[in-house]
Amino acid sequence: MAKKKTKKSKKKKKKTQEPLDGVFMNYRQSRHVIHHKHAIIKVDSIDTRKQAYSLVGRRVEWFSPSGKTLSGKISKAHGKNGAVIAHFKEAGLPGQALGQKVKIK
Repeated sequence: MAKKKTKKSKKKKKKTQEPLDGVFMNYRQSRHVIHHKHAIIKVDSIDTRKQAYSLVGRRVEWFSPSGKTLSGKISKAHGKNGAVIAHFKEAGLPGQALGQKVKIK
């Protein structure tokens, strides 16, 4: 009888991802509705849609002048030039955050 080969489990190493900077461009919107909890963010070092999809699932943080932190999650790419859409579940970004920097972890 032949011996059965046992599979050895290999642990996958997580890639350490350096934090990126981005700019909060606008809210996701349509003709009649503005979605305040969905933010369009342009990342500095990302230029294509394919590179933008590599950021899906990463966390986004915006630091308010008062010291509070609002965090969201990147859900999908937006357009062909490397912008992404981040979803903030607790509370959307305020209008004062338009044009300000966000951290992508």
